[in-house]
Order: sequence, then C-alpha cells, then structure tokens
Amino acid sequence: MKALIIGATGATGKDLVHVLLQDPSYTEVVAFVRRPTGVQHAKYAEVITDFDKLDGVSASITGDVWFSCLGTTLKIAGSKEKQWHIDHDIPLSFAKIAKRNGVRQAVVLSAYGAAASSKVFYSKMKGTLDEAILKLGFESCLIFRPGFLLRENTDRPSERFIAQGLKFLNCLGLLKKFRPMPTSTLAGKMAEAAKANSIGTRILELDEIFKGLTSFSSQ
Repeated sequence: MKALIIGATGATGKDLVHVLLQDPSYTEVVAFVRRPTGVQHAKYAEVITDFDKLDGVSASITGDVWFSCLGTTLKIAGSKEKQWHIDHDIPLSFAKIAKRNGVRQAVVLSAYGAAASSKVFYSKMKGTLDEAILKLGFESCLIFRPGFLLRENTDRPSERFIAQGLKFLNCLGLLKKFRPMPTSTLAGKMAEAAKANSIGTRILELDEIFKGLTSFSSQ
C-alpha cells in the first residue's frame, strides 16, 4: 500500500509516520510537509508543500490511502479564521484532489464531540470537515474521533494536569469512557484500520476506538 499523510509533523502524525514505516504492508509513505523534517527511510519521501497552493503538488497526491492528521490550536493559529483555514479548508482541499486522483481510502483524525451543528467552535469546525469529506464519496472513509490525547514528553502544563486528573478519576472507576489515549496508540489503530480494506464509511467514536483493532475488520 502507498500511504499519503498530511499533518506528519504533529504529535499523532509523527507517530503515524513511524508506525507506517515499520509496517511491511505499507510499501511507500509520502508526507506532505512545509519544510524538510530530516526523516530518512528507504520507503519514505517528502513533498515540500505550500498548503495554500495544493494544485502545485497535485501530481504527487496519488496512492492507496491518505491520512489526515493536520490540525492546530487557536493559540498557535492566532484567530478562529486562521484555525478554520488550517483545520478545515486545507484538509478538504487535499481530500478533493486525492479523490480526483483515484485515492480510494481516506483516514481522518477528527475529535470527540465533532458535529457540524455544535455551538462550540472547535467541534463545529471538525464536524463540518467530517461531513464534507464523507460527501466526497471515497470508496472507504474512516473518521477517528478520539478523546484526550497524551503526547509523549509534552511541554504543555495544561495537558499534564488534565492527564493526571483523568488518570486519577479512572483509577476510582470514574470517567473511564474519557480515559486518555497516547498518540502512539492512536497512530497504530489508524494504520491498522486502513489495512482492513473495508468498504463504505465509518465514524469511529471514542468507545469504539478503545475496543481494539479487531473491531476494524471489514464489514
């Protein structure tokens, strides 16, 4: 399988690249990045990309499956408009080119609570993107909606505080539905799910993601 990935420099994206490179089922891994990352591997290639001009790299958007891990925070983006552009507009533009170029499968990292009808900006943004990609009609489309993600060696105090709080509550038997998930675990589940070669669309909510890889078999 030839895999394409956007968002390869984020926490989940980095883990996903690592997983794909170690998995013999994936014979080629192509990451679309703003600048070189320094990753070296025999089956890995990078396409330096201006994400505002995706038509310039459209010839490279060919393969069996594309993974979207692209996303940012409001703080980093600087405004809701810029975050919407990064989290919604760019992945959707990439998806349209991928569909046009015959990529049969899409695997999209969304978020818990994503809903186009939500009054919460982040949830609305992710839900609107999910719906737009589903409407493109990929032969197979898997949308992952995980909960709180644990980034290895995170430098964000708020993340460490939330993770510790959830772990404590989980030990008491509370909020187990919302237990944190390491980004490496999520990456493994995304890569494994794509190999199931399922037909149609599936939105994998938090509980289903935690059930285990066997639940991703073809239906």
